[in-house]
Amino acid sequence: MGSGSTLDIIRTKLSLARSVTVLTGAGISADSGVPTFRGTDGLWRNFRAEDLATPEAFERDPRLVWEWYNWRRELIATKRPNPAHDALAQMEQRFDRFWLITQNVDGLHRDAGSRKLSEIHGNIWMVRCTQCGRVAENRDVPIAILPSCASCGELLRPHIVWFGESLAAEDLQRSDAALQTSDLCLIIGTSGLVYPAAGFASIAKQAGAFVVEINLDPTPHSGIVDAALQGRAKDLVPLLLQT
Repeated sequence: MGSGSTLDIIRTKLSLARSVTVLTGAGISADSGVPTFRGTDGLWRNFRAEDLATPEAFERDPRLVWEWYNWRRELIATKRPNPAHDALAQMEQRFDRFWLITQNVDGLHRDAGSRKLSEIHGNIWMVRCTQCGRVAENRDVPIAILPSCASCGELLRPHIVWFGESLAAEDLQRSDAALQTSDLCLIIGTSGLVYPAAGFASIAKQAGAFVVEINLDPTPHSGIVDAALQGRAKDLVPLLLQT
């Protein structure tokens, strides 16, 4: 099946769908120039992301962790949503039943106008008080180190799901409900390796959705999806909305 005919099939399925669910990963943000912050992309002062994005690292040296997050915020602050982000925001307007699930923490989907979404790994522009639990937006670049809560004065942490922490139950429930009831599910720019999101394609497929993968390279999802397009999200996702 050629990419042209595959694209036509996906467009037809999308035009007939009543409920659409989308999962995005690092690939869609990479098209905006956002580093993955893994491997060499995530290396900072000889620390790996896995060494810093943990509750233990923050408890041991909160200043070090905040300096790393400030570096990440400064990088992300220069980036803008790309045509794939914009296309998904437009798609949200076309469907009454639409939900976007993202593994990305850069906030670019919100910047593009997406509102029906779950940021299951958190948002780098949100902070949470370690004492009272208050969550608030903070766009300061650079951010004050160490930042303190406006309500109680205690230490703030990034509102991010770190290694060893569980995803918010509300996000998981909302995502599962969307996957279980979707006619069409788009899996965009994700490696299919990080759970629980790695299992979302299977959930949608078992629930009867037509599952589409858009990614630069084949992934563990590729064997179970109904259609796959290989290439950059910024090039392919906007094509889905063309008639």
